[in-house]
Amino acid sequence: MGLTKAIENLFRRYLPSPFTIAVILTVVTMALAMLSTDSPQGENHMFNIFSYWENGIWNSALLVFAYQMMLILVLGHVLVLSKPMEQLILLLTGQVKNAAQAAFLVAMSTMLVSFFNWGLGLIFGAILARKVGEYAQANQIPINYPLIGACGYLGLMVWHGGISGSAPIKVSEPGHIDELMKNVASSGHLTNLPDVISTSTTIFSSSNLIIFGVVVVCISLLAFILGKKTKASRFNLGLYKFEPPKKESLSGAERLDHSKVAATLFGLLILAVFLLQYLPAIRVLNLTPNMLNLFMLGMAIILHGSFKSFLNAVENAIGDVSGILLQFPLYFGIMGIMASSGMIGQISDFFVSISNQTTLPILTFFSAGLVNVFVPSGGGQWAVQGPLVLDSALALNVPLPKAIMALAYGDQITNMLQPFWALPLLGITKLKAKEILPYTLLFMVLAGVIYLLGLLLF
Repeated sequence: MGLTKAIENLFRRYLPSPFTIAVILTVVTMALAMLSTDSPQGENHMFNIFSYWENGIWNSALLVFAYQMMLILVLGHVLVLSKPMEQLILLLTGQVKNAAQAAFLVAMSTMLVSFFNWGLGLIFGAILARKVGEYAQANQIPINYPLIGACGYLGLMVWHGGISGSAPIKVSEPGHIDELMKNVASSGHLTNLPDVISTSTTIFSSSNLIIFGVVVVCISLLAFILGKKTKASRFNLGLYKFEPPKKESLSGAERLDHSKVAATLFGLLILAVFLLQYLPAIRVLNLTPNMLNLFMLGMAIILHGSFKSFLNAVENAIGDVSGILLQFPLYFGIMGIMASSGMIGQISDFFVSISNQTTLPILTFFSAGLVNVFVPSGGGQWAVQGPLVLDSALALNVPLPKAIMALAYGDQITNMLQPFWALPLLGITKLKAKEILPYTLLFMVLAGVIYLLGLLLF
């Protein structure tokens, strides 16, 4: 427990808010660009760096990327707040008979749901952990509630290798790689870059599915063992419930807002367009952010049963995206400086000089884990680190899908150390970071070993 207390104090004392960190990283990047790069002769170097930064902030393709990531998070949260998902959570909760089973159920369910959507998995795991706590309290089942809360956070340890993973789903979108690398890679490397890297070679590759399966099984078994071995905790929880909109005194056009028929028909229309537009891509397992968001939009409206319920859930979920809305443009500005000034080429050359085909994915894994401590967003991290990873992989002939997944694994694993994305879970479960950290650290170590073995074996 001394280690976890030290880590908590370290984050509290030396790491400010993620937005402040993004500001600091911006200033540091500007200073490093000034010292390590040069502008064309006769041009003011400082003014050029400011221009690179401003152009990066308003990069239209990257701003679209930010909006896509916001929708993935919000729509995932909205889905959890629907009545059918609430019934599913209550059904799972009713299966709890003892502490070990509770930990196993929350851990496995959360990871499986998070493979589909990280926003969905984050809130699903939090509410499931809370409801398991309430059920155990009502039925006098002794459980270690902080362990259950930690199990509800495990989706953030598998999400980036899943269907909503920022890096693998974005490189499957036509034009993204070219836009990301046009000011980074040499002309020779650019010709070797594919237009898209299909999710069939990343998310749905046999290697990733095997690694994910092993992680789910081993982590769930560890949760079961911890549930059996650890002491029960004392806690006092009230009833957590998402209240649907009330229908009293409806008149005129208000009835349309609450109409189940209107919501269902529109949701079905969205799903019909989804199938017509994306069925060929689905057949070859190539998913894109727009595809995923369109499907979740249709499903969310149908599951909520009315536009009013859907919009209430959106209002409830919209606070989740404040970090993306404010921080992503700063990350894009950092990427703009690094790409246009030549810094990425310098860093890439350094990585190439100390790596080979075997060690580059391992180095990428560890560096991504470290970067995630300071840039706690997979999308923001991809914008900053993605060009470096792709350029280094091209130089050493490392398969691009493997390099991308190495970054994804490293990014997601240190979420068990970085408390930023745990904030919604802590708010719902009424736990503190120091209470779940001892268990998330254990899960991180075991999963880290599995991911590293996977990168070496495949």
